[in-house]
Amino acid sequence: MMEFVFWASFALLFYIYFGYPLAVKAFATLKSNPIAANDDYLPKVSILIAAYNEAKDIEATLRNKLALDYPLEKLEVLVISDESEDGTDGIVEAVAASTQIPVRLFRQAPRQGKTAGLNTLVPTATGDILLFSDANSQWDTQAVRKLCRNFADPRVGYVTGKMVYVHADGSMVGDGCSAYMKYENWLRDQETRIGSIVGVDGGIDAMRKELYQPLRADQLPDFVQPLKVVEQGYRVVYEPEALLKEEALSDGRSEFSMRVRVSLRALWALKDMKHLMNPVGGPIFAWQLMSHKLLRYGAFVPMITLAIVTLLLAPKGGIYQPAALAYIAFLVLAWLGRKKEAGGQSLSAVYAIPYYFMLLNLASYKAFFAFLRGEKKVIWNPRKG
Repeated sequence: MMEFVFWASFALLFYIYFGYPLAVKAFATLKSNPIAANDDYLPKVSILIAAYNEAKDIEATLRNKLALDYPLEKLEVLVISDESEDGTDGIVEAVAASTQIPVRLFRQAPRQGKTAGLNTLVPTATGDILLFSDANSQWDTQAVRKLCRNFADPRVGYVTGKMVYVHADGSMVGDGCSAYMKYENWLRDQETRIGSIVGVDGGIDAMRKELYQPLRADQLPDFVQPLKVVEQGYRVVYEPEALLKEEALSDGRSEFSMRVRVSLRALWALKDMKHLMNPVGGPIFAWQLMSHKLLRYGAFVPMITLAIVTLLLAPKGGIYQPAALAYIAFLVLAWLGRKKEAGGQSLSAVYAIPYYFMLLNLASYKAFFAFLRGEKKVIWNPRKG
């Protein structure tokens, strides 16, 4: 029985992280579904930003949006301040007074969170395309053009860009976190070739305004809104040339807290949209959603069972002994990565990848039990570097 658990756990983990991506790659190679993009397609757009106490970043973010390479008469920026108390509102008003591009400020009180804020902004937006930016997101000057060209294809309802993590000085972040993003972005590229992706970044997204559906305050717009677009029969696609640079969190504790919050809200989103995992409604997307999201968030289960049975089977020798040693070595490298980071040292891939892998799965573990307790996250605080 333990041998069966060992191989079943190993097979499931292999499928989650390697088997599914390889299957998607094979599917995309055999049956590609290209997008009829057009670089000359330039619809009117509204950039929506929800902010809470973002005085440190909001001016730079607004200046970044005002410097985009896009026809000025087709661009507006809408900001909703979620009862900010640090002068965020005054900064937005000052920027609005200094530019010809419409920048409009709305205030939400009492605090209700990002989702409620977006629900308030959307009816006031005049653009045909809604673009979603975080309050600290820096977009490439060509980002809006790259996102919007995909909407020339009438089948496309939602487009997400490519996020890259940078240090405070603007240099690229290496190894663990970056390796994970490269893996995710490669997978999104393959899923786009099939039809739709099942996960977006949230800091550089766009969708057709007529497809927007108001969500509950506790729902995660970065996850639920794209699923709502798929539900309406449109494609959700990845645009790798629409770039977002975001400063990486400076310590594992902050990254872990953020991952727990995102994972918890994603689990609730999967519960709300569970009908999309019914293969009767769409077998390919149901397979993608279950494999890429449901199984990924539950990967900590086979990780735990594999660890237990591997240690129990190690005395039998054979493959189980080196498997146990490899598992222990992986955990040691992850622990050393955490210690080195806490000491302010930069991490090589040898330490960073095991560390970040364990961080993600521990976050999923904690989020899962919070989900079982019925916990929900509605409001947020700015990310601290």
